[in-house]
Amino acid sequence: MDVYLKKLEDELRLRNYSPKTIKSYAACVEKYLQAKQSNLDSVDVDFIKQHLLAMIEKGAASQTTNQNLQAINFFCWNVLKYKNKIDIKFAKTPSKLPVVLSRQEILTILETIANEKHKLMIALAYSGGLRVSEVINLRVKDVNLPELTIHLKGAKGNKDRITVFPEKLVEKIKKISSGKDSSDYVFASERGGKLTERTAQKIFENALDKTGIQKDATFHSLRHSFATHLLENGTDVRYVQELLGHANIRTTQLYTKVTNPSLKKIKSPLE
Repeated sequence: MDVYLKKLEDELRLRNYSPKTIKSYAACVEKYLQAKQSNLDSVDVDFIKQHLLAMIEKGAASQTTNQNLQAINFFCWNVLKYKNKIDIKFAKTPSKLPVVLSRQEILTILETIANEKHKLMIALAYSGGLRVSEVINLRVKDVNLPELTIHLKGAKGNKDRITVFPEKLVEKIKKISSGKDSSDYVFASERGGKLTERTAQKIFENALDKTGIQKDATFHSLRHSFATHLLENGTDVRYVQELLGHANIRTTQLYTKVTNPSLKKIKSPLE
């Protein structure tokens, strides 16, 4: 089994998949091979179906089963060199609206954070629409203060993109970056190196708990809020798509459902 997993990792690396994707694909395929136990070099479509059904019966979400199917497909086609179609449809994923925080709720969350570095991190994630992984990987040289932009390198899908930087945070970013080399992390941990994603998420969760805001918000809600507030300000959805780095505009258009002004003007018939 280890031989197959090593071959899988090599194929993924050759195609320049991110370390995170390589890790998740390897975990999915390892689980599949453990379930299969024998004839690891053969492809049994019925077995793959039963494997996925067993996951569903154990309560796996549709996104999880889809990721497993994607990983198994990749393994069969690129490692086992299987030439036939694996006729298994991806599970339908539930359509959920993003959890969006209001501008006042964002300010309230920031006011609860005493640590200036942590406060700047949350403010920057919101003001630039950054993912948690992008925040912790941000380096001093990625922030262009004269142009008020942030150059995000190797973001999701291994794509670069440019997003906005707020003038309001210029002096604070200068202060935290003072004395650092251009390749140093902006939000380095106390022990050196970058913060973990979990640490950044915990900072947000602790701040949210202190506010008493009754929303199922996560660190990623800062990015949702950034997109929603831009659209509310009248920014063209195509520009928002560019700033978020969405490959498909339909992903960005989801936020228009949250910002629909016509819906918000309708009053309930209950008098």
